[in-house]
Amino acid sequence: MEKHRRVMLKLSGEALAGEKHTGFDEETVRSVAREVKGAYDEGVEIAVVIGGGNFWRGRSSKAFDRVKADQIGMLATVMNCIYVSEIFRGEGMRTRIFGAFEIPGIMPVFEKDAVMEALSCGEVVFFAGGTGHPYFSTDSGIALRAIEIEADSILLAKAVDGVYDSDPAKNPAAKKYDRLSISEVVEKKLQVIDLTASILCMENHMPLAVFSLNEPGAITDALNGKINGTVITAD
Repeated sequence: MEKHRRVMLKLSGEALAGEKHTGFDEETVRSVAREVKGAYDEGVEIAVVIGGGNFWRGRSSKAFDRVKADQIGMLATVMNCIYVSEIFRGEGMRTRIFGAFEIPGIMPVFEKDAVMEALSCGEVVFFAGGTGHPYFSTDSGIALRAIEIEADSILLAKAVDGVYDSDPAKNPAAKKYDRLSISEVVEKKLQVIDLTASILCMENHMPLAVFSLNEPGAITDALNGKINGTVITAD
């Protein structure tokens, strides 16, 4: 992939929890921040979305109404954005948080002109709250915001080092794809992002890439267009 001008980076909330598997692991988050800083210093415009899985996995619970479970998940992403944003600031980056809904004193609601101005002024922008609606995953929020800000690509930092034809944790013979099209992802039902988000990316020609969050230097490389994982083209 070519070097990025503006990029959407998805970070896994669960991965940021480190070995604790819940809450935050500060050193893990600082390590991510240091990698982002390299691309930030080179002028790459960076937007970040963080999942809420380190606090809440409401969809796996049948005890909660789906609407309420999704609302709790949205708030989990707000907490993650506040925390990670402050860590980024501590590593020398300017940041700003925008939400799918307003929380006075914490974050304004998403507004494209304000976001584009923040990016052009050298701020890392965090998007919290998903789409603001239940029944839409964080994946849908990522796809929507990336399209709205005209990002060059969506970068998905995951626990695995790319896209496989089956679960590599369960199938040692699973095949890793170096390159795919988004239409192949949809046709083969590969669980890169959910189907709604995949179709949104396909219809709006938004490329993606998947790489391992745990590989040293992977975030820096990805932000500079070098993908040590799977590239998903918009063709």
